[in-house]
Amino acid sequence: MKMLRNILGLHFSTVILFGLCYPLIIWGIGLLFPKEANGLPIMKDGKIIGFENEGQKFTDTKYFWGRPSSSDYDAGANSGGTNLGPTNPALFDAAKARLDTLLKYNPGVKISDIPIEMITSSGSGLDPHVSPQGAYFQVKRIANVRHLNDNELRNLVSVNIERPLLGIIGTERVNVLKLNIALDKLKL
Repeated sequence: MKMLRNILGLHFSTVILFGLCYPLIIWGIGLLFPKEANGLPIMKDGKIIGFENEGQKFTDTKYFWGRPSSSDYDAGANSGGTNLGPTNPALFDAAKARLDTLLKYNPGVKISDIPIEMITSSGSGLDPHVSPQGAYFQVKRIANVRHLNDNELRNLVSVNIERPLLGIIGTERVNVLKLNIALDKLKL
C-alpha cells in the first residue's frame, strides 16, 4: 500500500508540475514578450510579410536565397530534415539538383566557391538565416539582375550581419528576409 501511495504521489506531482505549472510559466513568459512569443512578425504596410524566426522560400534571382528546406518552409505541415542517411541516393540527388541550380544561376562560379549550406537542407527546414559567406556568394548574381554595384551589395550584407550573442554565443548570420527587405529599399 505504501508503494502504491508513493507511485500515485509521484504521478500526480509530475502531472501538476509538467501539465500545469510548466505550461503556465511558459504562457506567462509569452505575455511578457508578446512579439517573441508570436515569432517576431515583420510588418510592411500594416501587413505581416513574414517572421524573423521562420525561413521563407525565395526563388526569384533578384533576391537572396535562404538555406534549402526539405519541408519547403511549411511550418504547419512538417518541419524537419529529410531523415535520409548519407548513403541514400535520394540525398545525393537532392544535393546535386541544388548544386546544378546554383551553378545555373551563378555562372562562372566554381563548385569550391559555393558554401555547403547552400546545397544541404537545414535540420528544421525553417532556417531563416544564412552565413555571411552564403550571402556574399549571391552578391554577383543579384548585382547583375538588379544592375547594382557589387560593393554596394557587399556593404548591405555587412550591415545586416547579426553578431553572436555577447560576442561568443552562436555564429555570425544573416536573416534572409530582413536582407531582402533592405535590398528592396535600394532600388529594383
